[in-house]
Amino acid sequence: MTSTTSTTDTTGVVGGERAGEPAVLDYNPYLIEPVHSHVHKMDELREQHPYFKSSLGPGFWNLTRMDLVREAFQNPQLFSSTAVIPIEPDPLFQMIPIMLDPPRHTKWRQLTAPAFSPGSIAHLEDKVRERCVELIDPLVGRERCDFLRDFAYRYPTTIFMEIMGLPVAEADRFLAWEDAILHTSLEIDPERAGVLQATEEVKAYFAELIERRRADPADDLLSKAIDWKIDGEQISDEDMLSFCLLMFMAGLDTVSTQLAYSWYHLATHQDDLRRIVEDPAIIPDALEELLRAYAFVPTGRKVTSDVDFHGCPMKAGETVWLWLPAACRDPRAFPEPDRVDFDRQPNNHIAFGAGPHRCLGSHLARRELRIAIEEWHRRIPRYRLDESVELEEHGGMFGLDELVLLLG
Repeated sequence: MTSTTSTTDTTGVVGGERAGEPAVLDYNPYLIEPVHSHVHKMDELREQHPYFKSSLGPGFWNLTRMDLVREAFQNPQLFSSTAVIPIEPDPLFQMIPIMLDPPRHTKWRQLTAPAFSPGSIAHLEDKVRERCVELIDPLVGRERCDFLRDFAYRYPTTIFMEIMGLPVAEADRFLAWEDAILHTSLEIDPERAGVLQATEEVKAYFAELIERRRADPADDLLSKAIDWKIDGEQISDEDMLSFCLLMFMAGLDTVSTQLAYSWYHLATHQDDLRRIVEDPAIIPDALEELLRAYAFVPTGRKVTSDVDFHGCPMKAGETVWLWLPAACRDPRAFPEPDRVDFDRQPNNHIAFGAGPHRCLGSHLARRELRIAIEEWHRRIPRYRLDESVELEEHGGMFGLDELVLLLG
């Protein structure tokens, strides 16, 4: 499908559309751009197009509005999770269980869910809080800090490593792999060779660790997972490595990214910062609003059969990006969506996704985020953005590359 005319709209992307035919746009969500510009561009595109096709790479559909995104999440029969990166309809690697469809996904979810249930995560409260304080205390009294490298990267990473039974002393090694896999732009690595190399290195690391845990089990999630069975059969080594790869991806990056966006907001909105400091009871509601306003995880799906999806003519084998950031800022679902309102009720955001693939680690993420907000603002109640440092964010799964704060 191609456009018959070419126009430049308010988003700066080039495209066009016949009456009644979806737009095909020269839209690249993987660019490195000024902070939050990706979401603002998506806000504009959402109001022009409930769906459109990007001509980037093999081409892929984009769903931008809450009702369409939520429906797609809840229909795994039509929207398969076997491809979650839209420019890769035939993925370089598999992550389990998020890249599985029911019923196989359901069986994996039953195995993994107990480790991340509210009750299981509640037992981690003291450990998470202790680790959080250990990282914050050295920053107290300093004039400035590199928030990502001094705190946001290290806090959830070391907690994840302890849960999985990984040596915390190797955190820098894991952070380097994470950066190579999740934060490398297409301009730098157009063939994704670096991504594939880092992925293989991670899998090789886990393969060796799995063998050690089989010989000498420990009290950690990996040791427990080695004994899991599906339909009475031991899980294959390849599937176990795919599970470890997902745990690595999700455990190291998502909370760090949300922390950075939350502190960026508070550093640039001093009234909201004062509310957090003066009335900590609002922190749970403030956290949900920050999750909504700064949702950053779009995820892909692969269409399983030809379908007219609310007027969008999708073909089997095509990929679709479900834009959680745009859906969570849809004015049809949230009045004044671009305003961060800690008193917003109700707040039925889908920052953690929806349907059978709703984020497995959401309870852990919420606990880590809540504790970080509590402990940081108990010790460092005043800070602001160092405006001399230009802020940029990477595309794909959005995130800041740097956040320098002036403390006190």
